[in-house]
Amino acid sequence: MLKNRIKLIRLLFRPKKQTNIKTKMIKVISGKRIIKLIVQVADTPKIRDKGLMFVNRLPENEGMLFVFSAETYGGFWMKNTLIPLSIAFLNADGKILKILDMAPCKEDICPTYDPEISYHYALEVNLGWFEKKQIRAGDFVIIN
Repeated sequence: MLKNRIKLIRLLFRPKKQTNIKTKMIKVISGKRIIKLIVQVADTPKIRDKGLMFVNRLPENEGMLFVFSAETYGGFWMKNTLIPLSIAFLNADGKILKILDMAPCKEDICPTYDPEISYHYALEVNLGWFEKKQIRAGDFVIIN
């Protein structure tokens, strides 16, 4: 009986299984400058759906790269996202098509940030990172 209780307690209080998210270093090319950024790669529906929800802090030169298997259209929302972010939408070649700023949202209904263009990748970073690094639409992201 005691062994069964111990097993039950271990089962109830075991550490939650972490989803292994790949990370990689990408480079942003802006003019003659190369800016390195470490990103978590969101390349499955489950990881893309969670995104940066519930993240309290994002180091300055880190972000999340959303990878879609085909060109996609539509926006992002900030439901349960605790930090303000900027997002760049990229084509299949890594060209930055559009950059938007997004505010955290803890409400039940949150706005959608829609670039109103099709894209193949989306890159989320801390709010203002692109502006601070003087990165704009037309610059390129080297993903491989």
